[in-house]
Amino acid sequence: MDFESTASTNFTTRALLYYSNLLYRKGQFFSVLNLISYNKNMTMKKLPFTDKLAYGFGDLGNGLAMQVVGSYLVFFMTSILHIPGTIAGLAIGVSIFWDAITDPIMGYISDNTRSKKFGRRHGYLLIGAIGVSISIIGLFFIPLDASLTLKVILIFVFIISYKTFITILVTPYTALGSELSGDYAERTQIQSIRSIFFMIGIAVMMVGGMYVFFQPTLDYPIGQLNPQAYISLALFTAIASLVAILVVYFKTRKYIEPLSHNHGLLGESSSVQRIIKTFMDTYKNKAFVFVATAYMFSNIATAIVNNIGIHVFTYTFGFTSTMIATVIGIQFLCSILSQPFWVYLVGKTDKKSALLLGLFITFIATVVFLLVSVFHDTFQQNIWIFMPYAILGGFGTGAMFSIPASMVGDTIDIEELQSGTRNEGVYFGSMTLFYKSSQAVVVFFIGILLDLIGFNSHITVQAPFTQLALGLILSLGCAFAVIMSAASIYKYPLTKNKVLEIHKQLNINRSHKS
Repeated sequence: MDFESTASTNFTTRALLYYSNLLYRKGQFFSVLNLISYNKNMTMKKLPFTDKLAYGFGDLGNGLAMQVVGSYLVFFMTSILHIPGTIAGLAIGVSIFWDAITDPIMGYISDNTRSKKFGRRHGYLLIGAIGVSISIIGLFFIPLDASLTLKVILIFVFIISYKTFITILVTPYTALGSELSGDYAERTQIQSIRSIFFMIGIAVMMVGGMYVFFQPTLDYPIGQLNPQAYISLALFTAIASLVAILVVYFKTRKYIEPLSHNHGLLGESSSVQRIIKTFMDTYKNKAFVFVATAYMFSNIATAIVNNIGIHVFTYTFGFTSTMIATVIGIQFLCSILSQPFWVYLVGKTDKKSALLLGLFITFIATVVFLLVSVFHDTFQQNIWIFMPYAILGGFGTGAMFSIPASMVGDTIDIEELQSGTRNEGVYFGSMTLFYKSSQAVVVFFIGILLDLIGFNSHITVQAPFTQLALGLILSLGCAFAVIMSAASIYKYPLTKNKVLEIHKQLNINRSHKS
């Protein structure tokens, strides 16, 4: 249901009053009155800010859960469990590929779910959040003295479990944010609020994690090599991420009934062929393909940073946990503080122009990191040389956190205009399949590269070539990914005026249906 673009309030209210009179005989009068009140509120006003805030708060939990696995697991496997890099990369790569396949399937399932109590999305929020918390605990509670075979088996079991439940959670959660509003600017605002909480979650995990959980001890002067710290970190993440999703569930469940009337494929029979067809149809939407491709490359850069970032800071630059936390903290602070700027710029120009600017700034940051990596011997344990990278990188990537998801919402409007249906879950599932399948390959090769460049998890000081190679893999890989992302988004055809024209036509179509 597009709340900003429905038929006139008077007409809708009269129609609902008519049906309420019929339903009164079945004892459903008060539920219809609630629907009338909700419809009038959402038609006349934008989504209440407290509801936007509550929805966005859920991504704080998602950020914590994703980051503890995305940034710490490869380091934990290679440096703590002493699993070879190739095997670690294979485990992560297979899990990401599994995640990619299940995302569009979960989107289809969520779009076609009919439940009076849980709607299309909310039941999956609960199932996913509980499963994610249990899986995270399992991943970081693997016994250090277990055999290599048992360690690898447990890693595969719990990482596949985690990826399955994170799909069950995040795909419906993201789709819910897209369908809460159809307004061009408000979509960006909702995604910006969500992105702020997501970045706070990442920052808490990286900055707070390094400061609180990985402080040096007598036994472990390099705090990030302390096995007990990962157990405490996993417990904190499991509890905090579950609480964040519960806030979303209880604050937004009032929208379950109205959103159950949303456009979609409800009532159609499901089959493997239909799921595949629905998924493939998203790639006929050219505007969506350009956004998905750009998002794919930007997330490849993220995957590179997440999976070897701690390796680079620890072994190439000799950073302590406090130093790592400082650089990452400044970067995410800049990303968070940049959100009002990106929302303002989208309003003044359009989403494509704003996103291209963000990518350009991010590219400059990768060049700075490249130069520092080449001369890493000169900048050992020097956090100040990383300030330009942290500030520029944080500000530039701020655009990538919020704008692409808002653009996907606009591309779904094209589908509704052409077919009369809206399948947010399938679209966001398709987008994640697009980039996660590529991430799977990249992470697998990162694991191979760790072995090829001579990374040795049993020593704290790596060979000079290994130190340099780590920095080059990160900086050059990210620079290439950012360039490719910009090249794709440059072809994106939807300007602000075109989106507004689509909304105008949708209003006319919906009025005729009413």
